[in-house]
Amino acid sequence: MMEEVVAVEYRIDRRSGVPAFQQIVQQTKQALRLGVLVPGDRLPTAKEVAETSAVNPNTTLKAYRELEREGLVEPRPGQGTFVRRTLGRPETGTDSPLYAELVAWMSKAAGAGLEQEDVAALVASALEQQYAHGTGAVTGATTTRSTSE
Repeated sequence: MMEEVVAVEYRIDRRSGVPAFQQIVQQTKQALRLGVLVPGDRLPTAKEVAETSAVNPNTTLKAYRELEREGLVEPRPGQGTFVRRTLGRPETGTDSPLYAELVAWMSKAAGAGLEQEDVAALVASALEQQYAHGTGAVTGATTTRSTSE
């Protein structure tokens, strides 16, 4: 039987002022919105996250409990924590025209000499103006997908 194995690597920014467990929740939700994580995928174990992100395993467990409370993941004893539902829509996938436009804009910004922090500030300001209710900076999780038997 073929099973999808998804390795998500959380990036914890200790200078952001956002608690590590909340960063894990935000990055998981971002992966769900982008279709990087889909129902049936297994999240990394608390031990795996501790090894790759240098966070206490209890921090990861707290994040996973929050995601479970929201109905996004489910623990399966002896197997791990699995995605129950997605937050993605066709418009939010990395293959959408909107994503391609955003990547092109980012390339222009970099070409104009803007640093990552400058771009983040511009995006945060535009988000705030467009949606008129604050911003929560979300850093991305990197993901690789492979199949195993």
